[in-house]
Amino acid sequence: MPKVLIYITAKIIWQFLFYNTDYYENRAHVHVGKRDTENLCKIWLDPDIELAKQGDLTDAQIKEVMQIAEIHKDELMQQWQDFKAGKKINIIKIKL
Repeated sequence: MPKVLIYITAKIIWQFLFYNTDYYENRAHVHVGKRDTENLCKIWLDPDIELAKQGDLTDAQIKEVMQIAEIHKDELMQQWQDFKAGKKINIIKIKL
């Protein structure tokens, strides 16, 4: 599971990642959770940021990760394109 974005806040470290099986999906998306989250949420990136699956995240957490995805949509889309092209993924790390 390639990690594509690590977003570090004072309270939570969010991990945005792709599953290896995502290679076979055409619609760009990312899975998001905090450390030790088993049931990750899924966010569509294209054509618009949209929640596909909530996973184990609370409504407040969903709001937070959706905002992060919106702010970093261009970088996440570039990561998706690189992933689909078989290129190396460079993890983006953001610390607040």
